[in-house]
Amino acid sequence: MGEFRVLEIKQSIFADNDRRAKELREELKEKKVFLLNLMSSPGSGKTTTLQRTIELLKEKLQIGVMEADIDSDVDAATISKMGVKTIQLHTGGMCHLDAGMTAQGLAGIEAGSLDLAVLENVGNLVCPAEFDTGAVKNAMILSVPEGDDKALKYPLMFSICDVVLINKIDVLPYFDFDMETCRKNILMRNPKAKIIPISARIGEGIKEWTKWLEKEVRQWQES
Repeated sequence: MGEFRVLEIKQSIFADNDRRAKELREELKEKKVFLLNLMSSPGSGKTTTLQRTIELLKEKLQIGVMEADIDSDVDAATISKMGVKTIQLHTGGMCHLDAGMTAQGLAGIEAGSLDLAVLENVGNLVCPAEFDTGAVKNAMILSVPEGDDKALKYPLMFSICDVVLINKIDVLPYFDFDMETCRKNILMRNPKAKIIPISARIGEGIKEWTKWLEKEVRQWQES
């Protein structure tokens, strides 16, 4: 009596997830499916950016989208009108997706027939960054109204992203947002991050973004 075991749950969860994520990437590689994990805070313009992305790439790539939310199917209903495969993933109250959840979504959307699968992750700058989804690349959107200091406040999110889209540049004159300060803060966290200013609303910068994404997809399929 009185004896007990101590289990390091958090470490075990992350270790198991990392193994599953690695396996998932290997499976996607065999099928030549490129998985993009798209993250941001709520209201940054993920869905609008995704619409613009689909408009420019849907004639070049077979695209499928997994919309992750705690509840509702608002975003999935919007994206499904774009003429691409769409599935809604409800997380049951969880603020992120892990590799196992992502694998379920990919099976549900029959990703084997796709060139590009996009996971629009739950709107949050903390939890989604902690879990490897098995994605080939991680992208995030930072909107001008959020401020140029977010890389200082949420270092992990910025450190894991391959590309950062700075959205809503059309409203720069109305906010206290310094683009060069923002760039400096992002690169301090992640010197390799590609930074692309965009306005999803008017389409500015979207061609540069989709050109980068298409190139990454082709390289993944050909390597």
